[in-house]
Amino acid sequence: MGELRSVGASATMNRGELAKRGQRLEYYTIAWNTLEGLAAMITGLLAGSIALVGFGLDSLIEVVSGAALLWRLHHDADEQKRAAAERTALRIVGGCFIVLSLYITCDSLHSLISRKAPEHSIAGIAVAITALVVMPLLARAKRDVARQLDSAALHADAKQADFCMYLAAIVLSGLALNLWLGWWWADPVAGLIMVPIIAREGWSALRGKTCADGCGH
Repeated sequence: MGELRSVGASATMNRGELAKRGQRLEYYTIAWNTLEGLAAMITGLLAGSIALVGFGLDSLIEVVSGAALLWRLHHDADEQKRAAAERTALRIVGGCFIVLSLYITCDSLHSLISRKAPEHSIAGIAVAITALVVMPLLARAKRDVARQLDSAALHADAKQADFCMYLAAIVLSGLALNLWLGWWWADPVAGLIMVPIIAREGWSALRGKTCADGCGH
């Protein structure tokens, strides 16, 4: 957790040290999101919650993104390889988002049409709350490194962590409404709310526009 708490501490680091810090953050991302994704998918499948399963898939997609960024950061010292790795990592991130948006759309619409209500999931609520705590810290730490490395790919990865936090809030709302008010439709609707956010981020990554707000400034 030291990497998450040391936001801004890299101001005096050289590029090599920053790349190594980014690598440590990606190792943490891969480990954390593997556990988070498996927990969300297992509890989601047991409860029949599309939003929770979608959240778990998003976490596993972040593992793929983290691996791509880890590969990119290992090539940071070589400027030519760095540029190629940036483009490849952005395409991977964008493609994963598009696939996820299609999955959630199909499953959410199926549940609404079939009127299939998810079971209550206290464990799923706990997973979502934990993500709401951890993801902002991880996103902030990644954004700090991305800004100093002027890395579009790492900035996109930081936005994924932000996005995971937003999804956790949406999932938590859907699960809570189903638990307390019996609104079975809240879960698939929560899933559909995710779709335009996911698709937009995926399209932006595929077009290489994730740093349009100036991540290097």
